[in-house]
Amino acid sequence: MSGEVIGLIMAGLLLAGLFMGHPLAMVLGGTAVLGAIIAGKPMVLGIVINRIYGEVLDNYILIAIPLFVLMARFLSDSGVTDRMFETLRLLMSRVTGGLGLAVVFISILLAATTGIIGASITVMGVMALKPMLQYGYSKRLTTGVIAASGCLGILIPPSIMLILMASNSSLSVGELFAGSMVPGVILGMLYAGYVALVALFRPDLAPSVPVEDKVSRGTLLKMLVMEALPPLVLIFGILGTMLAGIATATEASAIGAALALGIVIFRGRFEWGTFRSALHETARTSAMILFIVVGATAFTGVFNITGGLRAAQELMRGLDMEPWMLIAVMMFIVFALGMFLDWTGIVLLSFPIFLPIVQEMGISELWFVVLTAVVLQTSFLSPPFGYALFYLRALAPPEVRTSDIIIGVLPFIGLILMMAIAIAVFPELVTWLPETLYQTK
Repeated sequence: MSGEVIGLIMAGLLLAGLFMGHPLAMVLGGTAVLGAIIAGKPMVLGIVINRIYGEVLDNYILIAIPLFVLMARFLSDSGVTDRMFETLRLLMSRVTGGLGLAVVFISILLAATTGIIGASITVMGVMALKPMLQYGYSKRLTTGVIAASGCLGILIPPSIMLILMASNSSLSVGELFAGSMVPGVILGMLYAGYVALVALFRPDLAPSVPVEDKVSRGTLLKMLVMEALPPLVLIFGILGTMLAGIATATEASAIGAALALGIVIFRGRFEWGTFRSALHETARTSAMILFIVVGATAFTGVFNITGGLRAAQELMRGLDMEPWMLIAVMMFIVFALGMFLDWTGIVLLSFPIFLPIVQEMGISELWFVVLTAVVLQTSFLSPPFGYALFYLRALAPPEVRTSDIIIGVLPFIGLILMMAIAIAVFPELVTWLPETLYQTK
């Protein structure tokens, strides 16, 4: 059976399994088994199993994933974010749209200390959703800014998505963290700029906080400094040690988990029940990610050995396009897959096909991977399967309709695509910081 035929069969089985509602990890693994049997090469499953245990799960970088997840849980339990949001909300009370801006700024700081969007969106949804609606903010702007800002955690380091991307490319985690830092922060500033423009031209959609909630600015500034200090220490402990070359990604994740636990203890929020819950959630999240990694490794292994991977790459090469057009096609595929798959499956399925072609064209792998990471922001926001939409649907009151949430995120999807275009036009946004750090060393 030719590689083209087996490729189409496995793609069809994958789509069928997903639309039937089965878990992604099981669909990937099951498709691999069926694909090997249909191709008449069941013996390749033994090779795939050896690769899973001998190469993938033996990857030292993957240890950073559960440690960063644990760090995020500890930080959430410390209550730092709650106090910071309340302080920033009062500090920006005189600013029209100040509550929306506070959501963006806190989300950027939260993104630099968590790395997972579930924690960011849940925390910001619990803290900000009800107050914004009470103060008269538009339902669509409220849900849109919380969902989009919460997704910054997979782009701004430390990010478990970037760790998985590094493990499936020739890039180091530190290099990828440095390359995504500037685009991530700029994207957050674009969100803030959009909220400010809405507040400027439609103040009825983003009003200021009532006067009775205002207190002394001097007191609020002192509170903000005190509340911002623990997360800043955490950010320096993680990114500072990594970018300075003092620690690897795995070592930095251990430092981050230890510092986050220290913050919980220092603030008097440590409880054994909460501690056990954090460990349980970390194990559950890590297991889910690694199950997908195992399933995707099996799928791509069988896909490769049976000729499907080669056929897919030849199809891409056969398009005979200019490099920038081929990159645009790849990004469109990533964008379209984001409507149906989560980022883990997209990375593990697309990188084996795309990265060899990118290297053949002489395009910077760092630039391409960061560009993909930016476009993957849309996978959390685009219906019908955007995870951020489901998180907010679970948190939002009944008067906020699902259509409000979907329409609310559309402008932010547009801003993400604008950021991707900016990276394509100005690749220095990605390469400047890694090159500066390398020259400094």
